Amino acid sequence: MAVGRTGLREHGLALVDTVVAFHQAQAADHADWQVEVAHSTPAGNLVPDVVVLLADGSSAFVKIDRTMSYPRLAAKLERYDAYRNAPPTGRGNAARAPRNHWQETYAGPYLERPFPPMLFVFASAPRRAAPDTREAAFHDHARRLSNVNYRMTVAMTTLHRLTRDGADRPVWRVVGHGEERRVLTALPKAR
Repeated sequence: MAVGRTGLREHGLALVDTVVAFHQAQAADHADWQVEVAHSTPAGNLVPDVVVLLADGSSAFVKIDRTMSYPRLAAKLERYDAYRNAPPTGRGNAARAPRNHWQETYAGPYLERPFPPMLFVFASAPRRAAPDTREAAFHDHARRLSNVNYRMTVAMTTLHRLTRDGADRPVWRVVGHGEERRVLTALPKAR
């Protein structure tokens, strides 16, 4: 009963629909999604909804949003930035310098891989603005943040657009790159 009142069931169903859309588009296998544990950052704990291993071997953080306020979503971006900038925790050796947690966990042996993109999927929720409205408003809000664009790639879409058109179609609107929608494989890389 509490699950129905908190919206966890609907959130879980939106996540499943997202996984299916990626799987059908062969953008990620259905088995390549992981629920993440909290990562400690100077800006507070960061808990992505899931991390997906994409078909090209890179990773992406995925956030399903139904009800979170724009300031809370922006605070989440600040925690991603703090996670990206956290001091190295990995052990180095003669061949390579120490790496921070995200490099150890998501970059694999390829140090040139950038910080994983953050993919926001806006889904319907009672007593909330339509997902298209929420996506547009958050896109506008996020583009004013200094840590987005060149240091982090933030892309967003709606669950309806994602499931209707497919994860391999131009459904992703990238913060700092105008209104044009892009395919997942054409997202700009963070520097």
